[in-house]
Amino acid sequence: MRGEAGTVSLTRRVQFAAAHRYRRAEWDEARNVAAFGKCARLEYHGHTYTVDITVSGDVDSLTGMIVDLPVLDSAIAREVTARFDHRTINTDVAEFVEPHGLIPTGENIARVIAHRMQVALGAAVRVTRVVVAEDPTLSSTWSVGPG
Repeated sequence: MRGEAGTVSLTRRVQFAAAHRYRRAEWDEARNVAAFGKCARLEYHGHTYTVDITVSGDVDSLTGMIVDLPVLDSAIAREVTARFDHRTINTDVAEFVEPHGLIPTGENIARVIAHRMQVALGAAVRVTRVVVAEDPTLSSTWSVGPG
């Protein structure tokens, strides 16, 4: 198997429940509603998010793994579950705190999770894909190519 071309990856799926809304503080109500529809309402709404985090790397010849699962699970517990589960994203998650934080779209949540997971895991593995699904019909994907 030495010299075999290809990339090995591992994906862990987790879920969390959280509330959010889409609003820009500098816009009036009409512009927020025009841009974001029902998601702009002052009342928050919630989802049970499903998140797939994919890491890639070299297979350790002794363990047969690219990352120890307890290391991966610990990083996910800190950077995803503890930060997002049963939270109001706009008020409880630093990157999204209103009025000047990111709008908590699936796209932005995926980017933030990818960045935080990479920092947490260090250089041992590479976070290559994060998929955030708000429901079975809508998901956002952050990914990088090989290299």
